[in-house]
Amino acid sequence: MKAMKLILAATAALTFAGAANAETIGYITKSATNGGWVMINGGAAKAAEEEGIELISVGPSFQGDLASQLEVFNNLVASGVDAIGIAPVDSAGVAEAVQAAMDAGIPVVAIDTGVSGADVTSFVATDNLAVATIQGDEACGIITNGDAIIYVTGNQAQSTGQERRDGFLAGFGAACPDSEIVTVPTEWNGTQAQEGVAAVLATRSDISLIANAWDGGTMGSKAALENAGYSAGDVKLVGFDGATDAIVAMDEGWVHVDTAQMLEAMGYEGIKAALAAARGEDVSPRIDTGTFLVTPETSAEYKALIGME
Repeated sequence: MKAMKLILAATAALTFAGAANAETIGYITKSATNGGWVMINGGAAKAAEEEGIELISVGPSFQGDLASQLEVFNNLVASGVDAIGIAPVDSAGVAEAVQAAMDAGIPVVAIDTGVSGADVTSFVATDNLAVATIQGDEACGIITNGDAIIYVTGNQAQSTGQERRDGFLAGFGAACPDSEIVTVPTEWNGTQAQEGVAAVLATRSDISLIANAWDGGTMGSKAALENAGYSAGDVKLVGFDGATDAIVAMDEGWVHVDTAQMLEAMGYEGIKAALAAARGEDVSPRIDTGTFLVTPETSAEYKALIGME
């Protein structure tokens, strides 16, 4: 069984020992530390272990670093990997490199976030627009139409961030048309979420709910509430991901709804698809990894499903 390598890109002098071996898959993640991405990366590693292949797992130096993601992508292509799975930090920014790899006969599978402006072998992800619409509708259901809320966005350069914003606004707007939505922009950065929410809370005492495009934002929002002296339940939190730290916060009374992605499945199915394509097998161009609506009533079922203690 080949070992998984985890490398964080820092310089242009990256080398990939063993990348010329048969059935070597490159996997370019967005993060090695974010709670949700730890679960996705774990799924990718599980698929590689089951198949007995070499998985070269790399990531940008910091969240949203397009330059280093392109650097490791091009290095993987040059090293002769059989296929690449990538979670783009910029959907359009990676397009040229992705198309060049596809044209050279290297299958590319987009994981979690799509590629805009280039063909890919498959896109493996939650249906973000549909799930975020559910998130918006569920958020309205736990407040009163007319209540003011905060929505913490994800990176709007990525299809994931765009679709989650658009879906949430559609679902919430249809159900609570009289509510004001105060937007806090972020680039999937929990510190930005915490600081942005704190700034709103400093001037507004009428916020009933904070919805988040991902669970790093959920945890940043929770920290802002705690620092401002709020207790669990004073302002409702709504998450997106089903990351374990947000589920713990739900058990503590902070989070009221979380539209969970099947995070491990996303990484697992993404690497399986990349390997199948490398072997010349047919691969569906769109693989929907599904969702689970987590509430205090369904939390135990969800934790059992993902193996959370």
